Amino acid sequence: MPVVEQPSLRHLPQEQWLGLEAAHQARVAKYADPYLSRRSAGQKHPVEDFLFTYYTQKPGQLLRWHPGDGMVLSGERALERADWKFYRRLDDSGLADVGLPPGTPAVTFDRRGFVDQRAEAVRFAGIILQGTALRPAQFGCFGLHEWAMVYRQEKFELRHEYLQLRLGGDGTDEVVEKNRIRCTHFDAFRFYTPDAIPLNELTPTRENQRNIEQPGCLHANMDLYKWAYKLAPALPSELVMDCFELSWRIRAMDMQASPYDLEEWGYPPIRIETPQGKAEYVEYQRAFAAESQELRTRVLEAVRPLLEALPAAA
Repeated sequence: MPVVEQPSLRHLPQEQWLGLEAAHQARVAKYADPYLSRRSAGQKHPVEDFLFTYYTQKPGQLLRWHPGDGMVLSGERALERADWKFYRRLDDSGLADVGLPPGTPAVTFDRRGFVDQRAEAVRFAGIILQGTALRPAQFGCFGLHEWAMVYRQEKFELRHEYLQLRLGGDGTDEVVEKNRIRCTHFDAFRFYTPDAIPLNELTPTRENQRNIEQPGCLHANMDLYKWAYKLAPALPSELVMDCFELSWRIRAMDMQASPYDLEEWGYPPIRIETPQGKAEYVEYQRAFAAESQELRTRVLEAVRPLLEALPAAA
């Protein structure tokens, strides 16, 4: 194994980091509490449940605040984290590095343990993030992936059976048939109905994902949240939540452009079946792409020390 150098450490005293933790938990609660209330009541929301049901990060995990790589938390409360995965207690040598007296209770992120156990996850995230950042953005899909997921759905299992199609089944199928379908994202493409699969101009797979993911794709930009939380606790929770909130807004726009009638849920349609709707969609898509590229750069900066610490690939 290579030597995994810990970065220069920065100390956060207990009164400071407890404030950051409380602010993070309040930020998460704004989204998580309504979801948990709906779940307890057996209710669904087609837009606002998505990040908690599609992605594997659960509200309790998201609620847990992490300072990220290179941060030292001191104080008796910090010792509660000593048994958390990928944390370690500082010895006197490590305490001296941040100007703390011997015996001070303090913990930090265990980069060595993380790299040892999560090497493949770090490597794959780096490949996807770097490759996506370097490719030109494409803006001609118009959100038709959601329409392809319900194309001729009467022949197959209904998707979101509690929602109505805005144009009905025949009208929805006509939109799919009259437009080019060119989705580049495997995790959208895999939900197409069987009849829609051959209509897509590309054939995204898990294997070619690293070669075709591009920054104009709404789902690729939503997945910034996935890569961020999968690398916790190496990434600071503030960055993870920035990714979460971007993903939340993209999901709302994605569903507004979908074939579903979501007016009663408070989401008026973006009518991508019309020229005006297509133009509106692309305007949103370009803005999200620009915002996502900035956030992707921040995630890559946080991931880069982990990538540099990886053992050489066999």
